[in-house]
Amino acid sequence: MVDGAKIVRNSKKSTVTVQNSTEHAKDALSWDDVRYFLELARQGKLTAAARALGVEHSTVARRVSALEARLGLRLFDRLPKSWNLTAEGDALVAHARRIEDEALAFSRASAGFGASNGTVRISAPPVFASHFLIARLARVRDRWPGITIEMVGESRQANLYRREADLAIRLSRPEELELAARPLGSIGYGLYASHAWRERRADGWEFVGYDELLRETPQQRWLEELAQGRPFSLRTNDLGAMHQACRAGLGLAALPHFLARGDTALVLLAQHPCPVSRPIWLAVHPDVRRSPRVKAVADLLADVIHEGEAALV
Repeated sequence: MVDGAKIVRNSKKSTVTVQNSTEHAKDALSWDDVRYFLELARQGKLTAAARALGVEHSTVARRVSALEARLGLRLFDRLPKSWNLTAEGDALVAHARRIEDEALAFSRASAGFGASNGTVRISAPPVFASHFLIARLARVRDRWPGITIEMVGESRQANLYRREADLAIRLSRPEELELAARPLGSIGYGLYASHAWRERRADGWEFVGYDELLRETPQQRWLEELAQGRPFSLRTNDLGAMHQACRAGLGLAALPHFLARGDTALVLLAQHPCPVSRPIWLAVHPDVRRSPRVKAVADLLADVIHEGEAALV
């Protein structure tokens, strides 16, 4: 008991709720209650909210219904394909966002005072992570004792404000003003093909490239200009698939040197030099930047990329 209050501990989750001994448990709210409500308000669908929260959709429905019971309000209209905010629910969204902002700020600040040991989560382009970073990090394992790295390969930009990652490697300068960022190097590209294409006439060339979603990337724009209307046998949003298609002989592709230069199944068509160079940026939120382990991994990434520069350009 604390000043007539009762401390209730949840054995399944690391949460503590302080209740007045005269109050019923249903009157107590937690951040988790608000979090489920806010994510469902954002997504509008149980399945999408569940995916974002990493739980089953039945859990989202149960938690939101329990919140409605606690508040004595109906927050959502249940429709066959969506959950739509009621007027009461809509009025509470702004308050929920402010609570979320404070919770995330608390999380970032606490990470900034963290220990040297622990987990550091890195968001990086998938193929860059798997074909460049991992092997080089393994060679210097003794330089990050006591640290577990979570490497998340993803094409999208992780939201560092929401602690989706501690560090993010990006191929363009971060636009978010509050983020701290530093350049680490650059990635060069070349026109690669399987050996058989070297013997074919240029007017019979076919190409492998990105689909519409990634058509505006610098290397794809260059490849489109080079193709000059010649056909693309395959388009994809996956660099790994593009690499394999090129190896299999489906056509010529603009590939990063770190991926293709050492591949004996491919040849660089040097008569068509690719001028594209993509900058590598490392982004971190200033609150997290103070963490000793985050700083250690950030410096490690900078060193690894600098030491591997010859494979990149």
